[in-house]
Amino acid sequence: MTSSTRITTPFDRDSTAAEVVAGIDLTGRRAVVTGGASGIGIETARALAGAGAEVTLAVRNERAGHEVAADITATTGNERIAVAPLDLSDQGSVAAFVQAWRGPLHILVNNAGVMASPEARTPQGWELQFATNHLGHFALATGLHPALAAAGNARVVSVSSSAHLRSGVVFEDIHFRERQYEPWLAYGQSKTANVLFAVEATKRWAADGITVNALMPGAIRTNLQRHVTEEELNRLRAQSGGTATFWKSPEQGAATSVLAAVSPLLAGVGGRYLEDCQEAEENRPPTRFGVAAHALDPEAAARLWQVSLDTLAG
Repeated sequence: MTSSTRITTPFDRDSTAAEVVAGIDLTGRRAVVTGGASGIGIETARALAGAGAEVTLAVRNERAGHEVAADITATTGNERIAVAPLDLSDQGSVAAFVQAWRGPLHILVNNAGVMASPEARTPQGWELQFATNHLGHFALATGLHPALAAAGNARVVSVSSSAHLRSGVVFEDIHFRERQYEPWLAYGQSKTANVLFAVEATKRWAADGITVNALMPGAIRTNLQRHVTEEELNRLRAQSGGTATFWKSPEQGAATSVLAAVSPLLAGVGGRYLEDCQEAEENRPPTRFGVAAHALDPEAAARLWQVSLDTLAG
């Protein structure tokens, strides 16, 4: 972390991605957005393309990817929108994406994810949410490290969630082999991992000029919530004291991702957790805002990095 000063910006929870990127010229910059064919991924990619960046949509559904690419070109006039296959739960797919990449990479937005899914495992026996949300993005970012380093002042954006407040990384049983599987604990653990990745990657890659920040995009109704019923949402609201949820549009939900990716206010700044276009303050239970101390713990971040390397090597 380059400074302990909390980052504040003129933007807030109502700001859109287009407002955040207004006046910024990304001509000549290259960006990758995982999950760029749905939800806030679309609007993140659209904002970057609108500012002139060459954008690659890294997606599981290539047909949907090409439809989104055509729509982004139609709305921005930018024809430099590529589509590439990427399934983050499949390490072979991640490796193929990395091997196919050529040239520098200025912006990597680790946006894709799975939320509160029923219990499932990869062929390696890894719990699916941790495997997708953390290990897939970890392998992607570390694999693309030479391209990020070659770009100079590259930025990596790690899309986390307020669900990280639910659980730290339970190193003794990450993959729920001993404890009973609980969808929200598994999701929360993977989202804490997204923040810890930003902390450790910023430390390790500082000499390469690479900064990594994590963020909470806000509550947005997207396909990410396909496993979450209305009854489940009501139960979660009751748990949090019945506080009404402020639903953002996808354009508003993408704003904090775009801020982390391009804002001059974050130049040289990494290892932070942002929400509503500001650096978050420490969480104070029972509120669902702010960042948990366990997500910024440097010892846990270093341990997770080593565990991730060992897991992928094993």
